[in-house]
Amino acid sequence: MTTEKCSACAEKTTHREGKEYKDLISRLNKIEGQVRGVKKMVEEDRYCIDIINQVSAISAAINSFNKLLLSEHIKSCVVEDIKAGNDQMVDELCGTLHKLMR
Repeated sequence: MTTEKCSACAEKTTHREGKEYKDLISRLNKIEGQVRGVKKMVEEDRYCIDIINQVSAISAAINSFNKLLLSEHIKSCVVEDIKAGNDQMVDELCGTLHKLMR
């Protein structure tokens, strides 16, 4: 994983490959399928509690995705920036953790 500045948009980008990329995409595909399933349940007038249970499973899957992505971010991007003397990355990470813990 490498972090770079995007010359076209002046924002940070992160290049992912291999197992990490495949795992993240796989998780997102599963979440997408779960959301489509809930939409179908609503269209079919399924019982409220059944839908709520599925939405709860989606929330858990999104939390799991975030944990994986955050872990990889800390192990690579944060560590690289701190080694390079960029302490602002710590503030960015703290802000992100605050958003996740709302």
